[in-house]
Amino acid sequence: MIMKDTIVLGGSSGFHLAYRVSKLLGATLGDIEVKSFPDGETYIRIISDVKDKTVIYINSLQPSPNDKIIETLYTLETIRDLGASKVLAVIPYMAYARQDERFNPGEAVSISILSKLFRALDIDAIYTIDMHLHRIRDPTKLFGAKFHNLTGVRELAKYIKKNYSIENTVVIGPDEEAEQWAKIMAEELGGIEYTVLEKKRISAEEVIIETRDINVKDKNIIIVDDIISTGGTMVEAIKAIKKLGAKEIIATCIHPLLVNKAYYKLLKLEPKDLIGTDTVLSPISKVSVAPTIVEEIKKNL
Repeated sequence: MIMKDTIVLGGSSGFHLAYRVSKLLGATLGDIEVKSFPDGETYIRIISDVKDKTVIYINSLQPSPNDKIIETLYTLETIRDLGASKVLAVIPYMAYARQDERFNPGEAVSISILSKLFRALDIDAIYTIDMHLHRIRDPTKLFGAKFHNLTGVRELAKYIKKNYSIENTVVIGPDEEAEQWAKIMAEELGGIEYTVLEKKRISAEEVIIETRDINVKDKNIIIVDDIISTGGTMVEAIKAIKKLGAKEIIATCIHPLLVNKAYYKLLKLEPKDLIGTDTVLSPISKVSVAPTIVEEIKKNL
C-alpha cells in the first residue's frame, strides 16, 4: 500500500522510528533540520513540503527531555502552520509522566503542565507507548480524547517467543504497577503463569524489593517493567528472584533509559538477556514498536 499523501517526519530522537514506520506504511520519509543557535535556542526547519498532506511526526522526549519538548512542540506547530491537512503526533516516550502529583508543597505537577501544552496544539491525534500511569489511570483526562496510549509489551513477547523457549517459565512484574504488563506478556506467551513482587521506594535511586509467596525455584523467569531508568528496581528484582532459586532470567522493559550506570549494573548480574524496545535508543533496544504504531495509526488515515 503506497500512501502518496502521507509524510513521516522524525525528530532528533525519533528518526529511527520514522524510517521504520514509513517503510511499513509505504509513506514518504520527509526531512527536518534541527539545530541549536550559539545561545542555546532551538532552530527548526521543515524541509519537506507538507501542504495538504497527512503528516506523522515521531519524537521521543528522551534523552534531554526539556530540549526534546521544545523541539517537539515547535515542530508540530510549524507542520500545521505550513498547511498540513492532518497532523498525527507520535511520542514513543512521554517524559514527566512520573511527576503526576504534588508530593511536597509548592511542587509543579509536571505532566499536567505538559499535557496543557500539547492540548494547545492544533493536532489530530497523539500516540504514545506505555505512558507511566500510577495515580493518573486515564491519560485522556489530561490530554483529551485524541490521546492514544499503546503498549509495546506484545512486541517484546513476540521477540521472546521467537528467540527463546518458554517452557517452565514464569513472568514477573517487579512491583504492583507492573502487573498490567506482566499480565499482557503472560497472555501473549500462551497464558503462562505470572505474578508480581512488592517494591518499597527509599529514594529516587534506591528501592527495596520484597518477594511474595511465590515458587520460582528451578524455573525460567521473564521480568517485565515499563521503564529502566537508574536500574534500581530491576537490579533488586533480579537479586530477589535469584535468591529464590530461579534458573535463568530475561529482563525486559519498554523504555530503556539506562541512565548513570544502569546498564553496567544490570550486566554484572548476568541475566540471560536484557531486552528493551526502540522507544528510546539504547544498547538493549532489540525490539521495534513500529508495528504497534502503524497498526493504530492506520485507524486514523
